[in-house]
Amino acid sequence: MSTKRELYGVLKRPMITEKSSVQMQNGTYVFEVELESNKYQIAQAVRDIFGVTVAKVRTVRMKGRKNQRNRFGYFDEKDWKKAMVTLKKGETIEIT
Repeated sequence: MSTKRELYGVLKRPMITEKSSVQMQNGTYVFEVELESNKYQIAQAVRDIFGVTVAKVRTVRMKGRKNQRNRFGYFDEKDWKKAMVTLKKGETIEIT
């Protein structure tokens, strides 16, 4: 059994965008997760934190962008990982 600190270390924050808002109506929730976490850890964290049954987890690794800092150089944003978590039919998560 994992501690709350470990569970919240896996899930960083919910992603609330136009696209994810539409997906929430179909039972799919999008989270930014720790880069090293796997699907089993993500499913366990969502199950234990929100008390719901997870049907499917899909992950995608997002590449950080290259941004211009000033006229002399650039800086890179860090890579990050996104997880789309589909819940069992009829279950929801209250995200505010």
